[in-house]
Amino acid sequence: MPGATTTGQHVIVWDLETIPDAAAAARIAGAPNGEVEEPAEGEKPKFPKLPLHQIACIGALIAEKEEAGWSVRALGAPHMGERAERELITAFVERIASLRPKLVTFNGQGFDLPVLRYRAMLHCVPAPGLATRSYFNRYTEDAVDLCDVLSSFDGRGKVSLDMLCRTLNLPGKPDGIEGSQVAQFVRDGRIQEVAEYCETDVVNTYRVWLRYELFRGALTAAEFEASEAALREFLVAKLEDRPHLRHFID
Repeated sequence: MPGATTTGQHVIVWDLETIPDAAAAARIAGAPNGEVEEPAEGEKPKFPKLPLHQIACIGALIAEKEEAGWSVRALGAPHMGERAERELITAFVERIASLRPKLVTFNGQGFDLPVLRYRAMLHCVPAPGLATRSYFNRYTEDAVDLCDVLSSFDGRGKVSLDMLCRTLNLPGKPDGIEGSQVAQFVRDGRIQEVAEYCETDVVNTYRVWLRYELFRGALTAAEFEASEAALREFLVAKLEDRPHLRHFID
């Protein structure tokens, strides 16, 4: 890929979908049989501490800066139905190491980045590429957490991705699944639907980021329109095999 090692020429917009790590929870609880107490019927499960989130899916959109604007090079969401968690992490951090991109997330500093680090350490995955730029520094341009940035780093101003997208007249999340249902979908063998949901989150985040780049003057109006057009062209080309992307076309 042209310019693959040039800092700032690529962006990876990414998102994790996770499930509770029951084995790690059992180790903490000292349960010899590996079983932990399930919540009572009707009781909402507690949100696990970050190290106890097993990565079920890593969604990522890779875009490259061209003269006219940003062009999408890849979109995918490999998941635990295809490969082990260690392999998911390894492939992702290796791609970061090869491109040295800007990373863009929505709530990535509070969730996705620390979870990725914890799980890489659990599986003894080397990730030197994550040290090539200040990805774990909340206030740099190396890793832009849109939830943080757009609220001016003030928790009182934070909104959900879905609310923000709909406010900006973007499609938002699709019906039928939301983040709190991911674990149940996985238990029901519907991991592919989780991956498709993750891809839509990534596309939504990318479109919000393009708006932000336009707002702050990093994109001209013409470059913004060209970037949106390039995204649409990319999605239309994928519709035959990935009909869930029609969510952004219709």
